[in-house]
Amino acid sequence: MIFNKETAKKTAEVLLQINAIKLEPENPFTWASGWKSPIYCDNRIVLSYPLIRNYIRETMANHIEKLYGKPDVIAGVATGAIGVGALVADYLNLPFVYVRPEAKKHGRQNQVEGYIEKGQNVIVVEDLISTGKSSLNAVKALKEAEVNVKGMVAIFSYGFDVAKKNFEEANIELYTLGNYENLLEQALDTNYITEQQQDILAQWNANPSEWNAN
Repeated sequence: MIFNKETAKKTAEVLLQINAIKLEPENPFTWASGWKSPIYCDNRIVLSYPLIRNYIRETMANHIEKLYGKPDVIAGVATGAIGVGALVADYLNLPFVYVRPEAKKHGRQNQVEGYIEKGQNVIVVEDLISTGKSSLNAVKALKEAEVNVKGMVAIFSYGFDVAKKNFEEANIELYTLGNYENLLEQALDTNYITEQQQDILAQWNANPSEWNAN
């Protein structure tokens, strides 16, 4: 679920502007999963642009307060959301922790890094939602730490049906600044893509695992 249309439009605009999102239907990327994809998203690039990272930080922080009130802690999902999560926590003057994909094999063997107390209200910050699997793995670790996960906010979501299903089954509320549908609208409106390319991009999103660039 996006925060609102205006936010989604602006988020798409800035991510395309700095090439955090690249759309190349004729020259698709290969994801780690092996999927061929006409889109590649790397929101960590946001951190290199002060004006844009401030927009992301402040917009996300303001919506968190509007949706949930002020939580006790902000938790970022490693590694992509550590930076933006810390920025949001700083803006809200809140403690910050981050969650590893799995517990460390040495030292204190933490999966949640930072100080957190049982019963605290936590908002999880993520940079990108694809299937939601790694994001919900972080939620699971936080719940095992006996904190109250109020919801998750992310910069962008591909809007896959499998992600929607995974979040519903986990009973976790997800909000994003932007999503795939509004990204394509913005890209077409600004002549970043043609209508033909928009059709290809929409076809991929409807069935990404079976999509063939040829």
